[in-house]
Amino acid sequence: MKKFDAIIIGSGQAGTPLAFKMASQGKKVAFIEKEYLGGACLNVGCTPTKAYVASARRMWDAHHGEYLGIIIPEGTYADLKKIKARKDALIHKSVSGIADGLEKNKNIIFFKAEASFTGHKQVSVGDEEITADQIFINVGGRPFVPNGYEEVPYLTSTSILELEEIPEHLIIVGGSYIGLEFGQMFRRFGSRVTIVEMTNSIIGREDTETSAAILKFLKDEGIDFRLQATCITAKSEDDGNITVQVDCKLGGPPKIHGTHVLLAVGRKSNTDTLNLNATGITTNQKGFVEVDDYLQTNVPGIYALGDCNGKGAFTHTAYNDYEIVAENMFDGKQRKVSDRIMTYNLFVDPPLGRAGITKKEAIAKGYNVLEAKREMSRISRAKEKGETNGFMSALIDADTNKILGACVLGTGGDEIISSLLNVMYANAPYQIIRDSVQPHPTVSELIPTMLESLTKL
Repeated sequence: MKKFDAIIIGSGQAGTPLAFKMASQGKKVAFIEKEYLGGACLNVGCTPTKAYVASARRMWDAHHGEYLGIIIPEGTYADLKKIKARKDALIHKSVSGIADGLEKNKNIIFFKAEASFTGHKQVSVGDEEITADQIFINVGGRPFVPNGYEEVPYLTSTSILELEEIPEHLIIVGGSYIGLEFGQMFRRFGSRVTIVEMTNSIIGREDTETSAAILKFLKDEGIDFRLQATCITAKSEDDGNITVQVDCKLGGPPKIHGTHVLLAVGRKSNTDTLNLNATGITTNQKGFVEVDDYLQTNVPGIYALGDCNGKGAFTHTAYNDYEIVAENMFDGKQRKVSDRIMTYNLFVDPPLGRAGITKKEAIAKGYNVLEAKREMSRISRAKEKGETNGFMSALIDADTNKILGACVLGTGGDEIISSLLNVMYANAPYQIIRDSVQPHPTVSELIPTMLESLTKL
């Protein structure tokens, strides 16, 4: 049995930099990846979808020039083959860079195979058995496929990226982050889009006003929604179309007929393929590996990083997992998962930037909350750009004057949220940004103005 200093299972945004970091410290590393070198984000997640979002935005610009006095001749259309080719080229360049780095690194042995535990700190990979005192699991997740779609040629967030023809009518099951992003982009490409959601609102994690604002501007773009719907089943029709049976409390026909179905009802951990019982690793009911504040499992020396630990299903949290492990291991630090502030974006257009907790979370936790809010329609820069959907808001702890959470839904919101997040990380009172001077004309310059008027919740 070959013995390494470390085994890293999975080449996502935590595993890949960790492999190179450990190798740079003279460690002999076994680096294992069964499918996508570079992980889901690079191959089937952030990189390809944001490339598609950019193309969809160009379509929106082409159809809305007249409002700004720009007359664009009719005939603009989306060429999905070219959109896909651009996406594939972006991925290929990044993956090739990782592959070249691995090939040149003498301290990393790369295994293109599936890993499975066979005993205490023993891993089967291909035809070999390997072991190490330190093992890092970074296996990520995959789209969850609910029952009732086995006989239907459904799409997932992975397979939809391989289409080369624009769907005539795309039915999306799931009204949360993934479903909304794909819904808007394919509506802009030219598809008719219907989004089916079981609950009474989209993206239920968000506050009511946030969900309502996003629902409104997506409806304005022509996306149909069926809320409070129970997706019972789907079946293929003789004409090649697909019928989704729904039970809707808010009216509408009980069946929706479309050409394609995208399942966007969440993701599940890939840990079920690892035979974790063989080495005694504990998982929770959802299959996430249970870890402590330093990302170590119940088995000393074995760590879980990225989506598979349930501590944040984002590329930036996975990379932060790498930073925590690497700096604690090599730089003598004591970084912890609990030190980070939750932040994420929803890349509809306009985008949503979120930092910290939501309003309903703040109230549930018993904080004495003050709220600052300003509509984008009251911000000059947004009006000048002709993009006035959305708002920005911040929640203040009245007892400490610290920012509990912030939301920027509007033009540039995915970038602007960092200015509020930085104040939160500095553990500074909100007056620091309230009393700052911001450049004009920008959306950000109205953050201090927003913070001058606080309302008690």
